[in-house]
Amino acid sequence: MSQQADLLSSKANLLMPRSSLPSLVGTLTFGIAIIMSTAPASAQTDEDYINADRPGIADGSTTVGLGHFQIETAIQTEFRHDGEEHDRTMFFPTLLRYGFADKVEVRVEGNTYSWMRQKDPSSTSHSDGFAPTSIGLKYNFAEAPEGSKQVSIGAIARVFPPSGSGEFRNTRTTGDFRLAADWGFADKWSLNPNIGIGVFQDDTNRTYTAGLFAATLNFNPSKTINFFADTGIQAPEEKGGKASVIVDGGMAYIIGHDIQLDVSVGTGIAGSTPPHPFVTAGFSKRF
Repeated sequence: MSQQADLLSSKANLLMPRSSLPSLVGTLTFGIAIIMSTAPASAQTDEDYINADRPGIADGSTTVGLGHFQIETAIQTEFRHDGEEHDRTMFFPTLLRYGFADKVEVRVEGNTYSWMRQKDPSSTSHSDGFAPTSIGLKYNFAEAPEGSKQVSIGAIARVFPPSGSGEFRNTRTTGDFRLAADWGFADKWSLNPNIGIGVFQDDTNRTYTAGLFAATLNFNPSKTINFFADTGIQAPEEKGGKASVIVDGGMAYIIGHDIQLDVSVGTGIAGSTPPHPFVTAGFSKRF
């Protein structure tokens, strides 16, 4: 999966063999349970809730805070079709965040291991491999006071060195830079836009530059429930191509203060590279 799909269909491959999926999901579940059971308790106020960058396409402007580590992961399935050709991809988009200053965090991000099934009237093929991994930084340089209608602004930079395996390998260094904002413009409503530029690699191993835009509209009936709808645009979607547009929606629910669960579904409405549709279920944990 390319980096443009990282941004647009996760925040955006292959089908895992049936015999492998239950064991892998079971392993992940067991690992999460161990992490949760061994995580030390930390002092926090009643208003101190996890603020994950997932779900949704746009990332937030705020950081995790000094000394905090946060994992945000999910299971995502995407479907694509071109005439009688059909692709189904499954992967685990994962973001690791660590705050080494009040307003600065380091980020490691990627779609981890991916499985794809490609099917046409005459044949079916399967492939799998590791997706490229990025390392990046987020800096929140204009923080809005809690409960105010001021705008919080941050910057996010990612670099994807050559990495991955199989059909998912990235042979060139790519990356992107985005400005992210959060604006609580009304009671229980907020808007989260991103704008930026990226350098990506296409299927022929050529690099190209594209403009990026995403925006998420959030409705929070309480501190622990979030309903959202958003869109992501990339122009061009490939070298010499047109723009791609993705829309999605879903909800997130916070358990306690440090755990978030989320579900969402979306689809491409323009371009040839977005999925039609994609579904994802996510888990985030702050330490």
